[in-house]
Amino acid sequence: ICRARQIKAAVNFQLRFAPMMVALKDAIARGYLGEVVDFDAWLALATPWGLWPFLKGLPRIEIAMHSIHYLDLVRDLLGDPQGVHAKSIGHPNHDVAQTRTAAILDYGERVRCVLSVNHDHDYGRKFQACEFRISGTRGAAFVKLGVNLDYPRGEPDELWIRPSDCSEWVPVPLEGSWFPDAFANRMANIQRHASGEDDELIGSVEDAWRTMALVEAAYQSSARPATPIPALPAEK
Repeated sequence: ICRARQIKAAVNFQLRFAPMMVALKDAIARGYLGEVVDFDAWLALATPWGLWPFLKGLPRIEIAMHSIHYLDLVRDLLGDPQGVHAKSIGHPNHDVAQTRTAAILDYGERVRCVLSVNHDHDYGRKFQACEFRISGTRGAAFVKLGVNLDYPRGEPDELWIRPSDCSEWVPVPLEGSWFPDAFANRMANIQRHASGEDDELIGSVEDAWRTMALVEAAYQSSARPATPIPALPAEK
């Protein structure tokens, strides 16, 4: 039963194993970015929610079904935040529960982490985006998640690095994409861990629980009222 729970948890969040993310983590580990101090996720695209009829009527959609991958990735890169401020809403043009999310993850005074997610930017491909910007004290990285653009056909993923010792952005060659390679890499890790070839099971039950706790905290934050703005003092 315990092994079954581990396997289930390990396949829940697979973006960490996307080829671009493996390369990004390697670049960070090599010190190309220095200390990571900024993480921006920016999505402005048109997601065809009608492809998944099982979503109809569900009370939680955007964070639970989509941005959960980004929250899990952020945890993998930056660790657990101290808290989260979030607002997740729908759109008047349809009845999907939530398709737009804004979130700030609190990492104290050194790290800024912001997610801006809009699945209703349905005005043509020209100004749509699905990208991360990761900045450090010495360099920066840019990630394009092509699979979400022109979905389900998708576009190639991209990873660019600007290390401190280089005056130009350097493209990193990638093989594969988020789907299906990230899922395949997850399953390979589970099999290798079971056979003793991998010491670490990335995506343990405890790790998955912490990502789910962050998701739950984001929904709780979204349900609470914002800090009120003081009214204009009455004239004397």
